[in-house]
Amino acid sequence: MLRVNSKEVNPGDTFLILDSNEAEKHAEEAIDRGAACIISNGMQYNVKTIITSDTRSYLTNYLKELYFEKLEKIRLIGIVGTSGKTVTGDITCQLLNSLNSKTANIGTNGFYLDGEITKTKATTPDIYELYEYINKAIDKNCENIIIEISSKAVQKRYIEGLRFDIVIFTNFIKNDDENYLNTKIEPFKMLKKDGTAIINKKDPYYSYFALPQNHNIFYGGEGSDYKITNIGLTYEFTEFNINDKRVEIPLLSSYNIYNFLAAYTVASILNYPDDAIINEAADLKQVAGRYQVVKNKNSLIIIDYAYDKNMIESIIDHTKEFAKARLITLIGLGGEKRQEQRSKIGKLVTKKSDYVIFTTDNPRYENPEDIIKDMLKDVQTNNYEKVINRREAIKKGIEILEENDILLVLGKGNEEFQIIENDKIPFKDYNEVIKNVKK
Repeated sequence: MLRVNSKEVNPGDTFLILDSNEAEKHAEEAIDRGAACIISNGMQYNVKTIITSDTRSYLTNYLKELYFEKLEKIRLIGIVGTSGKTVTGDITCQLLNSLNSKTANIGTNGFYLDGEITKTKATTPDIYELYEYINKAIDKNCENIIIEISSKAVQKRYIEGLRFDIVIFTNFIKNDDENYLNTKIEPFKMLKKDGTAIINKKDPYYSYFALPQNHNIFYGGEGSDYKITNIGLTYEFTEFNINDKRVEIPLLSSYNIYNFLAAYTVASILNYPDDAIINEAADLKQVAGRYQVVKNKNSLIIIDYAYDKNMIESIIDHTKEFAKARLITLIGLGGEKRQEQRSKIGKLVTKKSDYVIFTTDNPRYENPEDIIKDMLKDVQTNNYEKVINRREAIKKGIEILEENDILLVLGKGNEEFQIIENDKIPFKDYNEVIKNVKK
């Protein structure tokens, strides 16, 4: 069997070297474990060695040949965007399964198949692991598999060789990486000839993703094939029109409307009747850690993964669209990351929220007090307090809720650990919220 992880090699296996930085170390470990052959991009070893100029291309071609016939049996749906990928993938998966089109999903929350979730090594696993999941989905008679495509996956060639039936564009927020836009566009060059690009026309960058060689379907913006009107936002549900059809979903805020609309568009182009899609939409479940709402007596608590300035601002703005009373934000930032954003985020949340509780996220080896001090550097208001212990901060946030207030718990989403120095301590925001809610 071909292996790419030297620790998984069994006697007689072939080991292919992907990590050229530590090639010799991994190759020697594979040989010690009984590898009969090494595939290398230059070095010769004391077992049978196949030398190729590009081991990743070799792997891609090997997997394509191995799984070619199976791949013809499943529809590949890719999702691209700065944010919204996880929610869009989950909603699309829910919707297609409820319409009896069996669907698996690979993304930040793991590999979903038949009601079970397997944790993955990354948002988009490397190609070898991806093919394993695709193969499992095919063996379970799935018609579709959804793949959340990260920029890292494109840059590191994790999805090289795949051809998609559908690729969805959710949105694009520019960053300092000059190649970031190109990495987002790349999957749209990987559509099959009869494939479809589903593009959010409401996003200002939409035209970059509407490649002339593709069949492009637009949703969201003016002149789209699928457009939104007559939005109604409540604390219980969200309603709106898609073209001339009235839709109600049990997911809150306009934040979720366009994620749902992408899923609706997928189901529609797969020829499911509008009324059937709308009927199933009424039973959608929340996505863990992504604008996940918990009711607290006459107020709301919303748990979200937002951790950088653009995401945080978007979540706050979407929430303020329907908030009836105070907006309280609980936030901490990760240690050893995004130091340049800290003061900007501190200023942002105190300006846009009625009250803020600054706490820890994953401090790692940084002093939590120092992280919060960085966040407070440019804050000019006094509408905040510091509660270092995140468990106590969540408890405090819920205690101060009054009628119709909304508490945003930001930064960790569905994470199950808090990283303090070298320790991963079991901790989940949702569990802490549930312990403290008032019925």
